[in-house]
Amino acid sequence: MVRAMIELKELTRKFADKAVVDRMNLSVQAGTFFGLLGPNGAGKTTTLRMMTTLLRPTSGQILIDGKDLTRDQLDFKRKIGMVAQHISLENEMTAEENLQLHARLHKMSKKVRDERIQELLEFVELSEHQNKQIRMMSGGMKRRVMIARSILHRPSILFLDEPTVGLDPNSRRKIWDLLKDLNQDGLTVFMTTHYIEEAEMLCDDVALMDCGKIIDRGSPAELKDEVGEFVLEIFKDGKTEYKFFKDRERGLEFANQVSGKVTLRKSCLEDVFVKLTDHGVGE
Repeated sequence: MVRAMIELKELTRKFADKAVVDRMNLSVQAGTFFGLLGPNGAGKTTTLRMMTTLLRPTSGQILIDGKDLTRDQLDFKRKIGMVAQHISLENEMTAEENLQLHARLHKMSKKVRDERIQELLEFVELSEHQNKQIRMMSGGMKRRVMIARSILHRPSILFLDEPTVGLDPNSRRKIWDLLKDLNQDGLTVFMTTHYIEEAEMLCDDVALMDCGKIIDRGSPAELKDEVGEFVLEIFKDGKTEYKFFKDRERGLEFANQVSGKVTLRKSCLEDVFVKLTDHGVGE
C-alpha cells in the first residue's frame, strides 16, 4: 500500500468575517492513526471538508505527499477514502449494489470489482447481508457498508468524520476493530471525533482543537502526562473543581484536606481539554 503524508500550512476557512479554521499548521506521518479531537463547533468537520475537496480554503495549503491538492484534485481523490458523519448510501439499493456503484465510478473492471466487493463484505462481516436493502439495515451495519465503500478502491488515506456517532457500544467496538485492522495494514487514518474513549482507544497521535485552532498535540499518553496521571474532582456549592496530580499519593493527601464530595481517578483526554479551555470536549 502506498504510504501518505498530510501537511496543512496556514489553513484558513472563513464564513463571513469569522475564521472557523484559523491558520492551522499540522503534519501527519504516513501510517499514523491520527485523531482531531474537539468540542462541537471547534472546526473539525470544516477542516475535514477542506481536506477532502468538499470545501475550498479561504487561504493556506493542503499537501499530500508534498503535492498541493488544488493542483490535481482528480489524482488526489484516487488516493483517499471518506466516511462522512451522516449516512450517505442509496437506501433502495442493497449493500452489494452500493459497492458496485462506487466501483463503477472508480472505473474498476468487473472481475476486479466483483472480487474486491466480496473480499470487503467478508471483512466487514456482511457477506450474509449483501442482498439486503440499506433501509432495512441497522446503523452499525450501514456504517460498515460505508467503511467497505471507502476502501474499495484501495486508498492510501482514510478520512473519518465522527465515524461511530449514534451507534450502540457493541457496534462502536466492531467499527473500532475494523479501523484498527486497516491501520495495522498500513492505511493512514485521519479521524475527527468528540468521543474521548474513541480517541484514546484508536489514535497514536491526537491534536486538540478549539475555536478553529490547534491548542495541543501529542499521543494520548503524552497529553495526559502534561496535566498529571490523576485528577481529583471536588464537588462543593453546586460546582465541580478539578485538581491534577502526578501520582495517587499526592492526590489522596490533598483530598484529605478539603471538604465536599471528592473523587480521585485517572486522568483522560477530556481532563486535558478542561485544563486548557475550561470546558469539556462534548460541549
